[in-house]
Amino acid sequence: MTDDVTPDAVIPYPGHTADMADRPRDEMRDYIGTGLLAGKRALITGGDSGIGRAVAVAFAKEGADVAIAYLDEQDDATHTLSLIEAAGQRGADFAGDLADPEHCRSIVEQTVEVLGGLDILVNNAAFQSPVSDLTEITDEQWRRTFSVNIDSFFHVTKAALRHLPDGSAIINTGSINGLRGNKSLIDYSATKGAVHALTYSLAQSLAPRKIRVNCVAPGPVWTPLIPATMGAEKTENFGEQVPMGRAAQPDEIAPSYVFFAAGRLSSYYSGEVLAPIGGETLPG
Repeated sequence: MTDDVTPDAVIPYPGHTADMADRPRDEMRDYIGTGLLAGKRALITGGDSGIGRAVAVAFAKEGADVAIAYLDEQDDATHTLSLIEAAGQRGADFAGDLADPEHCRSIVEQTVEVLGGLDILVNNAAFQSPVSDLTEITDEQWRRTFSVNIDSFFHVTKAALRHLPDGSAIINTGSINGLRGNKSLIDYSATKGAVHALTYSLAQSLAPRKIRVNCVAPGPVWTPLIPATMGAEKTENFGEQVPMGRAAQPDEIAPSYVFFAAGRLSSYYSGEVLAPIGGETLPG
């Protein structure tokens, strides 16, 4: 966060980068690829902005063609697509609600059709709606949070498995809140804990195919989801509680995904949760 972020920086859900008073660094402008993902095809859910955008651009700069799936933030998705293409790679973007299992299956099939195959899957889409008490969570919110944050990971991954070759990579986005909980993000934290457990289980299940399944569990990251879902006070002070005293920028998180996607770097890693959390320690 910077001094430019003010309490009135709250924006409408689901959040558009253009509406943010302080734009995140999510274009990987200083990143120089070395061909780590040359010839690979990737699908990233929640790929229009924030962490998803940074990962998409980093993958493209490493030589991968990239498809992104998103809800309805067409302006952000169009910009991300332009960044992928500017890196010299093919891109594709698919709008729609990942709470719908059929749409989850559809984006996998469309990716394979457009890009000619699929080698890397990044499950990154997420929904959150903070509350002050458990009783504020409606049945509808509980179901929505689970449908987007964990059910979509199941449906997309299940559909992708018939296309992913042996030795490919699956990367899930977890959260610090799935590691230690969060009193105002109860349902969100529960889904992220499920993402971590899904990662461990899939890593064991897919080991015979040498498909590596890992997870990146960030601490606070400045993305459009934050001012779109949190109040003015929390938005203004977002991330200040960590030892580094600030939220991360998406550009700082994306290299973790490159690490897990590239067999040259992480061939002996599966079932790992990598937590870039700004210097916080989690004993036990």
